[in-house]
Amino acid sequence: MEKVKFTQMKDGTKEDYLLLEKHEKKFIEGTADRLIKFISGLTATLEGYKITRLEHSLQTATRALNDKAEDEMVVAALLHDIGDELAPLNHSEYAAAVLRPYVSEKTHWIVEKHGEFQMYYYAHHLGGNKNQRDKYKGHKYYQDTVDFCENWDQKSFDPNFKSLPLKKFEPLVKKIFSRKPYSN
Repeated sequence: MEKVKFTQMKDGTKEDYLLLEKHEKKFIEGTADRLIKFISGLTATLEGYKITRLEHSLQTATRALNDKAEDEMVVAALLHDIGDELAPLNHSEYAAAVLRPYVSEKTHWIVEKHGEFQMYYYAHHLGGNKNQRDKYKGHKYYQDTVDFCENWDQKSFDPNFKSLPLKKFEPLVKKIFSRKPYSN
């Protein structure tokens, strides 16, 4: 395989960067497949939960699909917690950053903020502020984020819920991650 000639970026030529751009475009095209592979591996869970992270993701996405959400929101529901594995203290922002080039401002905002909005259900039990989300009252996507959390995310920890298999969501993930990036 042809490689660049430089060992420092500042020494790269136009030809070097054209070569890298060609490889990067091909790599970007594989993003959906890498995400599907990653999420399929979320078969473990934090101790204490009744279901795996994968099952939580499938339940959340199934609920969104059943409610006839737009395709990008179904994909966002599937991927909203992918940050749990590598960025547990800012998982929402991590997932939102992965989605950002491919989803609308609204979907990005919902995913980015859902962690704070979820505190409504548990923070008071741990000495925290359950109304953390109130600082966003008046924001144009506030109610949409409340609805995402209430209708799909917070109720998707049920070992008896019949979620759709990951295979069902693969075409949607590929569709969203193959479209031209938004300029958010």
